[in-house]
Amino acid sequence: MTPSHFNFPNQFRTLYDKAVVLYRSGQRGAENYFNADESAWLSANGLTAQTIYDYAEDDVSEGTPGFAHAAAIESVRRDYFFNVQQAVASTVVADASSWPGKSETLEGITWLPRILPKARAKLRGELPASMMYCCGGDRHFFRTHDINPAEFLNLIWRCGDDDAAIAAWVKARSRAPVEV
Repeated sequence: MTPSHFNFPNQFRTLYDKAVVLYRSGQRGAENYFNADESAWLSANGLTAQTIYDYAEDDVSEGTPGFAHAAAIESVRRDYFFNVQQAVASTVVADASSWPGKSETLEGITWLPRILPKARAKLRGELPASMMYCCGGDRHFFRTHDINPAEFLNLIWRCGDDDAAIAAWVKARSRAPVEV
């Protein structure tokens, strides 16, 4: 299926809303949410059913991150998919068990060591189904440091593996105290 670039936001909204309705009605399991054409559209845009399912689950359960954040995040992911990956999905699945712990710090910033590999995996389309970029812990990090989740994903793209540059950017942005 060839993606329509102009209509991406509208089609994404349609699938997002469908997932919210299905989740609210009690249907569980990302594999049951989308028909073959919808699944092909997701794949052609570098997205997965699990991604939309996770947004729907948190939207219904917690009222967040909401469609606006989901659309912004997935637009960055999609841009990376087309412009860096040349519309070829990665076959790698990140090993979340190797990621730093939730309480670890980098440059005095809690959660930063954990979100770095997670955001990189999100950007490349390599998150395991058990992980969500912009989950509750991520949202706490973003709120604490006044960072838009899509903006952070774009920062990861720009800085690559330069953790020091990312930490410096977060420190400059944040109004939160940094641990010493």
